[in-house]
Amino acid sequence: MRRALLLLFFLASTALAQDKPTLPKDLAPVPEPPPPPAGHELTPSLEPEVTIRQRGEEQVEEFRIGGKLYMMKVTPKIGKPYYLVDERGDGKFLRHDGPESGVRVPQWVIFQF
Repeated sequence: MRRALLLLFFLASTALAQDKPTLPKDLAPVPEPPPPPAGHELTPSLEPEVTIRQRGEEQVEEFRIGGKLYMMKVTPKIGKPYYLVDERGDGKFLRHDGPESGVRVPQWVIFQF
């Protein structure tokens, strides 16, 4: 009993000794980031476009680059979200239970005509 009271006193004293952290008053605002180097500017046509749709009780996020659908994230009302990915670009979507499921080899479009 005595050990329990001693332990309770120790825990209460450490909880009371903790102060909320205070921020210094003389903080400077964060400066704007520099522009990207020449040749590395963002190209809006290569950035993904995301469209969010409600399909019944589930939410579907469609990801497109250059107008071509390459991935969908489906979030059902009950359960975990899953991804449908067009890995080959042929319009056939494969299900992945997360963005990190399995080994994904980097793929780039080298030439397109």
